[in-house]
Amino acid sequence: MKPFEKNEADLESGKLGKDRDRTPRSNKVVKIPNQALLSGLAYCISSCSMILVNKFVLSSYDFNAGISLMLYQNLISVIIVSILSLLGIISTEPLTWRLVKVWLPVNVIFVGMLITSMFSLKYINVAMVTVLKNVTNVITAFGEMYLFQKHHDSRVWAALFLMIISAISGGVTDLSFHAIGYAWQLTNCFLTASYSLTLRRVMDTAKLVTKSGKLNEFSMVLLNNSLSLPLGILLIFVFNEVDYLFTTPLLRLPTFWLVITLSGFLGLAISFTSMWFLHQTSATTYSLVGSLNKIPLSVAGIVLFKVPTSLENSASILFGLLAGIFFARAKMRERSQS
Repeated sequence: MKPFEKNEADLESGKLGKDRDRTPRSNKVVKIPNQALLSGLAYCISSCSMILVNKFVLSSYDFNAGISLMLYQNLISVIIVSILSLLGIISTEPLTWRLVKVWLPVNVIFVGMLITSMFSLKYINVAMVTVLKNVTNVITAFGEMYLFQKHHDSRVWAALFLMIISAISGGVTDLSFHAIGYAWQLTNCFLTASYSLTLRRVMDTAKLVTKSGKLNEFSMVLLNNSLSLPLGILLIFVFNEVDYLFTTPLLRLPTFWLVITLSGFLGLAISFTSMWFLHQTSATTYSLVGSLNKIPLSVAGIVLFKVPTSLENSASILFGLLAGIFFARAKMRERSQS
C-alpha cells in the first residue's frame, strides 16, 4: 500500500500551465514532511481514542453486549478493507480453505483477546487497565524463554519485576477494585501474550499456503476480522446477548450508533497508523512510543470518567507506567546488543 504517494497535478490549462513552464519544480511530487512524527502522532491519537470510546460505550452507556460491539467493529474493518482491496488501493491474499485452516487457531485466541478486553473495560478504569496490561509483557517474556529459548538480560528482568510490583500495588490501592474485572483483565493478558507468541509460528506456516507466498499486514487484518465474524455470532448466542439486543433501547438511539461506528473506524485506524508508524521508524521506537502513550491515556481516563483515586493508587499507576517505559528502553538496548 502506498497511501501517501502523490500523483502529479494536472496543470494542462490556464495560468497554471504557464506557471509550470516558468517553475519546473512545481511538477515534482509533493512529500509530507516529517512522516515519522506525523505517523506516531496519528497512532497515539487513534489508540488512545479507541480505548476511551470503548470505555464510554461499555460504562457510560452501560452497554452489556461486549461481544456484539466487537462483532460490529470487526464487520466495519472487513467492509473497509474489502472495498480498498477491490479498488486496488491495497493488495490482500484470497481467503482459501487451506489458509483458513492454518489461521483458525490463532483467530480463536484473537477473538478471546478482544472479548476479554471488552469485559475488563466494563468494570475497571482505564488507568488500571493500562497498568495491568504490563503483565502481558511478563507472560510474553517467559513464553519466549521456554518456547524460543530466548534469554533476556538483567535490565529486562528488573523491568518485568517492577511491572509485577506495580500491578499488585495498583490492585491493592484501587478504590474502584472489581474482582470480576481484574479476572477478565488477567485472562486478557494471558490471551494477548499467547496471541503474540502463536502468531510468529502461524505466520510462517500461513505464508506457505498463500498463492503469492507472502502475507502482508492488510491480509492479516482481513483474515482475522473475517474469521471472527462467524465465531462472534456463535458467542452472541452462547452468552445470550440476543435477548439483550432485542430489549435494549440503546439500539434505537442514533447517537449510540454513531459512537459504536466511530469505534469501528478507530479500530481499523489503529491497524493502519501502526503499520504506517512502523514503516517510518523501527520496532523499538514503536514499542517505546506505545509505553509513553499510556501516560496521557491514564490521565485522560481518570479525568474524563471521574475515577475515584487516592495518592497511593496514583503513585502505583505512575510507577507502573514508568516501569513500562523502563522495559521498552531495556528491550531497545537488548536488541542493539544482539
